[in-house]
Amino acid sequence: MDAEQYNQSVHEHSNALFRFAFKNLKDRDEANEIVQIAFEKLWIHHQNVEATKAKSYLFTTAYHAMADLWRKSKRMTEMTPEVEQQKSAQPIDFSGLKQVLHNALSRLPDIQRTVILLRDYEGYSYEEIGQMTNLNESQVKVYIFRGRQTLKNIIGSINAVI
Repeated sequence: MDAEQYNQSVHEHSNALFRFAFKNLKDRDEANEIVQIAFEKLWIHHQNVEATKAKSYLFTTAYHAMADLWRKSKRMTEMTPEVEQQKSAQPIDFSGLKQVLHNALSRLPDIQRTVILLRDYEGYSYEEIGQMTNLNESQVKVYIFRGRQTLKNIIGSINAVI
């Protein structure tokens, strides 16, 4: 991959990569950081990455960076007044379908949310998702199935939402 192909991949994939990171992290600054990490690693390894595989490389790198961030944040949770208030807050009543879906997605385990976002939002195949997340195709299918079942249980029927 040369500099022109790298710039083309930035132009083509930066928005989708940001959406993927933001949907998982729910924090613009952290999502931007993940995007920067992914593109930095792509540039560092640009000689070893084919231009046609840049998108897969970026999403895989972003996923691994988010996994590192999740592991780090699980080890250190600071109990600020805001965190205590969130933990004791009453359930939020959502009126919009998009908000209901966003709330339901945020309640999924990290791996289920990630594979569902990669499959349903970004359109990756099971095989590509498996390569990005270091899972085999069967595991990806199981996580997607379980995630969708959990979403169904959280949201309930469409009539309850509307």
